[in-house]
Amino acid sequence: MSRFTAVSALCLLVSFNFGCSTPPSRFYTLGATGGAAQSSSDLSVAVGPVSIPAMVDRPQMVLTTGPNQVAIDEFNRWAAPLQNIISRAVAENLTVMLGTSLVTLFPDATSMDAAYRVVIDVQRFESVSGDAATLDAVWLVKRLKDGTSQTGRTTVREPAPEKDYTALVAAHAPLDASVRISPMRCVRSIVGRRSRERVRACRPASNEGGEVDLKVRFSLR
Repeated sequence: MSRFTAVSALCLLVSFNFGCSTPPSRFYTLGATGGAAQSSSDLSVAVGPVSIPAMVDRPQMVLTTGPNQVAIDEFNRWAAPLQNIISRAVAENLTVMLGTSLVTLFPDATSMDAAYRVVIDVQRFESVSGDAATLDAVWLVKRLKDGTSQTGRTTVREPAPEKDYTALVAAHAPLDASVRISPMRCVRSIVGRRSRERVRACRPASNEGGEVDLKVRFSLR
């Protein structure tokens, strides 16, 4: 081996060991807020399936960088499949809001015996660094005994002015604002239904911007 070759190999080895380190990966999730659950009901609800757009159905976070253009970040990832994270957060909130411990995740074996099912189709889950996070979802509540069902749509946009992933996740999971994909009121109305007027009461009333007044509160954790 020539002296030049040996020196080149040494330089390459030093560069590999000290100059090519990769940044550590960061992992994120969404958690429900709403306090500790107090079981006062035997109502059983199965949450799922939850579907999400194929573009964001991956471990990496996906950023919208321009018209018809996205960036996939290898070093900022969801800690679990995104649809699992969403369904678990919804289930945790329903446990608190409905006062029941019998909220399960589809397709767990225990979910097969649930009296009600909540199905969520997330049609848009968009993240724009330094701008906002947007969620658009259609949901359905169904009573399995007789097929009675109600549907609604949620569209919400949360500002995320800071250019970092923590701010984006916090925008998708606002501490004090609403990511309104829970059909909790419909569950209650169908459960206690005695007239058509009461069933109508669970239909979502849209306000300006298309947001639905049905709240699930999420927090970053």
